[in-house]
Amino acid sequence: MGEGIDPTQMCQSLVDKVARSKQLAAITDPELLVLFEDWLEELEAEVLALLKAHGRLDKNALADKLGLSHRGVSFMLSKLEREGKL
Repeated sequence: MGEGIDPTQMCQSLVDKVARSKQLAAITDPELLVLFEDWLEELEAEVLALLKAHGRLDKNALADKLGLSHRGVSFMLSKLEREGKL
């Protein structure tokens, strides 16, 4: 990655695009989508591990620990709830 690129911001952008999955599927290279899905699975595991280790965390604390925005944390928590993982 070049200097000046914030990886957290870049990842947040990808999370936002997944929320618009139909659009993303139409414009994304399948290999890129697989890499993103792998990253998202790792992030889910990290969220679940943090919640298991620390109990219920508020969104601010979770965002700080993960290096995500509040919007990213909200997305992750709602996704995990929809999937029955929380």
